[in-house]
Amino acid sequence: MKKIKSIKIKLFAFIGLVMIFAGCSNDMNVYPKDDSVFSSEKFYADPNSYIEFLAKIYAGLSLTGQVGPAGNADIQGVDEGFGQYLRGFWQLQELPTDEAMIAWGDPTIPDLNTQTWNRDNVYVTAFYSRAFYQVGLANEFLRESTPAKLTSRGVSTTLQADVKVFRAEARFLRALSYYHAIDLFGKVAFATEDNLVGEKPVEKDRVFVFDYLVKEMIAIDADLKAAKTNDYGRVDKIGAKMLLAKLYLNSKVYTTVNRDVEALAAINEIIASPYSIANVPYSNLFMADNDRPAVQSEIIFPIRFDGIKTKSYGGTAYLVHAACGAWNADLGITAGWFGLVGRKEFAGLFPDLKGIADQRALFYKTQGTLSIPTASNFFPNGGLKVIKYTNKTSTGADGSNSDFPDTDFPMFRLADVYLMYAELAANGVAGASVSSAVGYVNVLRTRANAAQISASDLTPQFVLDERARELYWEGHRRQDLIRFGKYTGSSYNWEWKGNVQSGVSIDDKFKLYPIPQSEINTNSNLTQNPGY
Repeated sequence: MKKIKSIKIKLFAFIGLVMIFAGCSNDMNVYPKDDSVFSSEKFYADPNSYIEFLAKIYAGLSLTGQVGPAGNADIQGVDEGFGQYLRGFWQLQELPTDEAMIAWGDPTIPDLNTQTWNRDNVYVTAFYSRAFYQVGLANEFLRESTPAKLTSRGVSTTLQADVKVFRAEARFLRALSYYHAIDLFGKVAFATEDNLVGEKPVEKDRVFVFDYLVKEMIAIDADLKAAKTNDYGRVDKIGAKMLLAKLYLNSKVYTTVNRDVEALAAINEIIASPYSIANVPYSNLFMADNDRPAVQSEIIFPIRFDGIKTKSYGGTAYLVHAACGAWNADLGITAGWFGLVGRKEFAGLFPDLKGIADQRALFYKTQGTLSIPTASNFFPNGGLKVIKYTNKTSTGADGSNSDFPDTDFPMFRLADVYLMYAELAANGVAGASVSSAVGYVNVLRTRANAAQISASDLTPQFVLDERARELYWEGHRRQDLIRFGKYTGSSYNWEWKGNVQSGVSIDDKFKLYPIPQSEINTNSNLTQNPGY
């Protein structure tokens, strides 16, 4: 049984009960619910308050409110499960691509399947609000944990040293949400701890935020713990280096400037770190006991889940239940939600669908055809049934709770880094060795019992396809297709792209989501993305 997230906390029931987000992302700050009951200085008189507040920021990636799995939600205006961070992020990165599709007909969710969303899409708004809720929490933590405030409160020198590390972690978590925001939305509402509580954030473009995030990741390196010396689930130097590498790799998309040389340097540091590819079957990376040491070796930064202590209808609960039909018992859960499938183009990337020639093919059965007959309300009569995430352990036991999986989500893992290196080598970046890249790819393919490749196989298209085989349903595909020039236009079509079953070209505006109209209505500093 996994212990509660390695952070010694009362988790969300502390900070969450006394702090709420003012107007969601509108002013991106946190304030007390009731000053007559709660005094921030009384709160900070407890030495444990700092780790508990930090825990709330981490918990914001997995939880949705103060009760769990639902009740007293952090953000309003959407079903609480849909407002969960990972669920929202995953939907925006996967549903508009060839990797995934959702069968549900809830208003505005089929639009994600077909790239027909608009500025009032509920699920786009939900993630935007959640991401900036996270930013607001981090900003407030940083305001209240400055050296001057710690000294004024008589905080011991030992605790001050700990808080210095906590502050670096909070800056990473803030940067993670800003990174997701610029990837999905381009320009963002921007504020830091230097902005006053209640002050409306200004709009900053991708280039400004990109440069800010690069500087932040470099700046916090000195204060973060060394690789694999922090509690599992908390970021270390390599987690920040991974975010930096991701920024550099996507720099041409974000800023038009090629930063592949810097990406390679960061990637080499990660590969040289104590992290290593897990010597376990591929399926074990996504099971209910994927927090055990044998798997931890590969997972650089997880979003942690526990069936007893972190209940929500998002996260891996969503990824297990929604991908499941009547075969729920095989995945250690009580019921399937009959929602998520893979598309036929994704299925075609594997030599077979039984996992014989590539054990990364974690699929149940097709039930009907791989072709999906309609853009919604089609389950189970079409699409590939993916069972990558499960609430079963590597020994075959069920997780601790049949409704809420114990399975952690690997936000960053080393296999991605190996394939990032391979991408740079395939693109001819100086210093990226083709032979080394082939070796890295073959390590992953050996684990999957897939055929080995040679140098002649290492083309950009192969790397894109291999990223899909290794990293599918981990929230990478939209970003990858954009970076490889395969997302908009007609260079690559898939079923239901552009709301046509055979797939059609889509406009470049769909490389970004719209800024939610509700945010523009409440913050005159914000403007809409082109085309919306």
